[in-house]
Amino acid sequence: MRIGIAADHGGFQLKEYLSGMLRAAGFEVMDFGDQVLNPDDDYPDFVVPLAQAVAGTQVDRGIAICSSGVGACIAANKVKGARACLIHEKFSARQGVEDDAMNVLCLGSKVMTQALAWELVTLFLASKFSGAPRHQRRLAKVAALENHF
Repeated sequence: MRIGIAADHGGFQLKEYLSGMLRAAGFEVMDFGDQVLNPDDDYPDFVVPLAQAVAGTQVDRGIAICSSGVGACIAANKVKGARACLIHEKFSARQGVEDDAMNVLCLGSKVMTQALAWELVTLFLASKFSGAPRHQRRLAKVAALENHF
C-alpha cells in the first residue's frame, strides 16, 4: 500500500515519526513535505498536493498533519475526490473508512501523543470501505456536491 504524508511546521515532527513507523511496517511512503522544519511554511502547500495524489490514485491513502489538524482537513477537502476527516479517537479512524470511504486521515500534532497517532494510523490503514448500498448511496450524494457548487 502506498501512503502519502504531508505536514507543515506544526506537524513536522509527527510526520517524521509516522513516516519512520510506516516504512518500518513495510508501507511505501511518499512524503509531500515539508522536507525541513520551516516555521514560515503553510499547510496548503503540502496538503493539497497530497490530497490530489490520493484523489488521482498516485497513493492509496493520505495522512495530513498540522498543529490541530483542522487546517489540513479544510485544505484537503477542497480537492475533488478527497474525503478527509479530522480524527482524534479510535472509533472514527475505522468507521470513517468503513462507512464513508475516508481516504485522508487528518491529525493534530498538538492534541495527541505519537502513540495515539500511530494507533489511529494503523486503524485507518487496516480498514476497508464496506461497500454497503446505503454507504454507496450516501457517497454518490457527496460526490454530486463536488460538481454542483
